[in-house]
Amino acid sequence: MSERPKLMQVLASEALNPPPLWIMRQAGRYLPEYKETRKQAGSFLDLCFTPELAAEVTLQPIRRFDFDAAILFSDILVVPHVLGQKVAFEEGQGPSLDPIGDDIDRLDLAALEYQLVPIYETVRLVRTSLAPEKALIGFCGAPWTVATYMIAGRGGDDQLPARKLALKNPEKFQQLIDVLVDASASYLIGQIKAGADTVKIFDSWAGVLDEEGFQRWCIRPIKAIAERVRAALPDTPMIAFPRGAGARLKTFAAATGVDAVAIDWMTPMQIARELVPAPTVLQGNLDPLRLAAGGKALDDGVDDILAAMRGRAHIFNLGHGITPDTPIRHVEQLVARVRRGGI
Repeated sequence: MSERPKLMQVLASEALNPPPLWIMRQAGRYLPEYKETRKQAGSFLDLCFTPELAAEVTLQPIRRFDFDAAILFSDILVVPHVLGQKVAFEEGQGPSLDPIGDDIDRLDLAALEYQLVPIYETVRLVRTSLAPEKALIGFCGAPWTVATYMIAGRGGDDQLPARKLALKNPEKFQQLIDVLVDASASYLIGQIKAGADTVKIFDSWAGVLDEEGFQRWCIRPIKAIAERVRAALPDTPMIAFPRGAGARLKTFAAATGVDAVAIDWMTPMQIARELVPAPTVLQGNLDPLRLAAGGKALDDGVDDILAAMRGRAHIFNLGHGITPDTPIRHVEQLVARVRRGGI
């Protein structure tokens, strides 16, 4: 058996049957072992910045479910945190930040590298512990999505504060995006050098932008990050997740030049396949609620995706993150169904 990870084979545009499988937020609140480790850490940010504990959490779903890839346990908001913006995570409440307002100049790019050393150490620890046939995914938040949290101080309401600022004062907003492009590219390069096999850019709020905004705030920053990563490490494949892109997936894939595009559950995989031509790899896109429901709803969802993607380079995943109420037995059902190729 080849020791090259299946995920990396598919990211080289090879269609495998069954496809490799991992799930977004696979290391997290639905696992009892995660909850125990979280208690040891004290706070969520302490967990992210304690390499031994963060590595443990990263590896937990691999031990339990034998997924084909581990994804670094961290959060997209560690970047504003290390840049100097106050970030807090309250259990059950989600993240909160002190809104940045017009004080973009105080963000400290110089602090980035030494502040992120613990996360790079987590990557090294995980890569050392992972079997050679398992891939390790690094990640960051896309500049647009991270900026929306930095401006609003939270998520929700279609990120109206950021959208308004981008329209009223695009020069000021561009200043913030430029900082985040620099920080994100450096962060991804650091993760790859530490041992990540591939990296993913999460643009969870891409779908709220109009066409002009999508081009300027979603596509251009991700393209800039991809170009910088490739200039430094040209052999590393890149995945991007423009959640809510819908009919704009074709433009996104062509313009950013990423190797794989993750698809949300609102876009049928057959449509995504028609919009995004090979060799671009597609990832997705089971509705997380089907996984939470289990039973026939889960089996039918898996089978439909596998049928739609047969013969195309595809990574099986959810269309967004696993929900905390998902029973472990449903994840086991998912893995078994994908591994045997559906029905």
